[in-house]
Amino acid sequence: MAIPVLLPVLVAVLVVVATFLYQKLRFKLPPGPRPWPVVGNLYDIKPVRFRCFAEWAQTYGPIISVWFGSTLNVIVSSSELAKEVLKDKDQQLADRHRSRSAAKFSRDGKDLIWADYGPHYVKVRKVCTLELFSPKRLEALRPIREDEVTAMVESIFKDTTNPEMSGKSLLVKKYLGTVAFNNITRLAFGKRFVNDDGVVDEQGIEFKAIVSNGLKLGASLAMAEHIPWLRWMFPLDEDAFAKHGARRDRLTRAIMEEHTLARQKNGGEKQHFFDALLVLKDKYDLSEDTLIGLLWDMITAGMDTTAISVEWAMAKLIKNPRVQQKAQDEIDRVVGVERVMTENDFSNLPYLQSVAKEALRLHPPTPLMLPHRSNAHVKIGGYDIPKGSNVHVNVWAIARDPAVWKNPLEFRPERFLEEDVDMKGHDFRLLPFGAGRRVCPGAQLGINLVTSMLGHLLHHFVWTPPPGMKPEDIDMSENPGLVTYMRSPLQAVATPRLPSELYKRIAVDL
Repeated sequence: MAIPVLLPVLVAVLVVVATFLYQKLRFKLPPGPRPWPVVGNLYDIKPVRFRCFAEWAQTYGPIISVWFGSTLNVIVSSSELAKEVLKDKDQQLADRHRSRSAAKFSRDGKDLIWADYGPHYVKVRKVCTLELFSPKRLEALRPIREDEVTAMVESIFKDTTNPEMSGKSLLVKKYLGTVAFNNITRLAFGKRFVNDDGVVDEQGIEFKAIVSNGLKLGASLAMAEHIPWLRWMFPLDEDAFAKHGARRDRLTRAIMEEHTLARQKNGGEKQHFFDALLVLKDKYDLSEDTLIGLLWDMITAGMDTTAISVEWAMAKLIKNPRVQQKAQDEIDRVVGVERVMTENDFSNLPYLQSVAKEALRLHPPTPLMLPHRSNAHVKIGGYDIPKGSNVHVNVWAIARDPAVWKNPLEFRPERFLEEDVDMKGHDFRLLPFGAGRRVCPGAQLGINLVTSMLGHLLHHFVWTPPPGMKPEDIDMSENPGLVTYMRSPLQAVATPRLPSELYKRIAVDL
């Protein structure tokens, strides 16, 4: 009786072993840790994957093979190999690996992030580059960003000057998260879901619940995604995904209807991304699935990453009071103490920009790029990458490589004053936004918001560790995951340093 039950498992094991041996014999694959049958290296990978892969690179070299079940994943950890992947062989490696959950969420690649390289991707990419993230539109939406950053300053000032909070530390993530959330929803929909008192409205609660549920659904399928031969043991919960998709679409359509009615009533085009997409829908022949997919791409890609980047930067600034003081001195010289900073000041604040760069170097929000899938057999670093393999660039490891960075673990923004290093995909030593055909189209928007948030936090407050804690005691370890949250959310004391009248929100309505 046991034989019929075990037979599919035995067949699956034989198929996996045969596939692995075929790949090993036919191709010259990169070196790497020895895989186990069926599961590959899955049980050898430590939770914080980018650190684990960087450790393996020390043993096996800057290009390694790691088997996720029966799927070959190649990880590169040097700037030279990153250039091969993202520039020299970019077209052959421009497809995207989609898990079953990613396929469901993206309507099988109808969006931008999860689309394979082809006519659809080129079209949607053009919409993002030429229309949504054009310099003209980013400038038109600048008042929204400045509004939300000054709202953050006002909120911190209220809390830190509250007699009950005297000398107590603040949870920095709380304020950064509100800025990131309100900023991205206003840019996308022209709608603010969290008010000045931190109260989330009904749509905002639903919005956050959908994002949280999506992450939970995706994580629940992790093992099944890596062992396709055994997926019959991990069936996809079609009902849960259908309900999630319907819930997401229902909220999105409700917001879409609000915009459509407002446009009919008020007339004229606004600069928000959704208003722009309504105008561009016919021009670029965009389906409703693509419209919804693009909006959620922007939200999921832009919401957490900004807050994460600034939280790491603030932790570094608290641990390095010399850098904090130097940045404040520069802001005081350029902006003074009689007005608040604006994005127009950035060009005169090179050290502040260097602080943002240095923070993004040491703590890129997505330390492992989303996997590129090979659409053809290709060679990288002299090794074979068979068609259908996944290739990851370890951005975190490259940014800490002593071969290309002097004292790479030191937080020293001055390195970017000594050498101009591009971080939008042209210099392969620094890749927080990727490079090549799949570089993040919203890179400049992210840079502007991170720099603005840092500038205002430094201009308005002095930041110190919580009472009883030394700067060196701040926990700088990461949580596992696609994006790198701090394992211990940053707590800090904020002491106002400007006249009280400069802590008011500069509200705008666009």
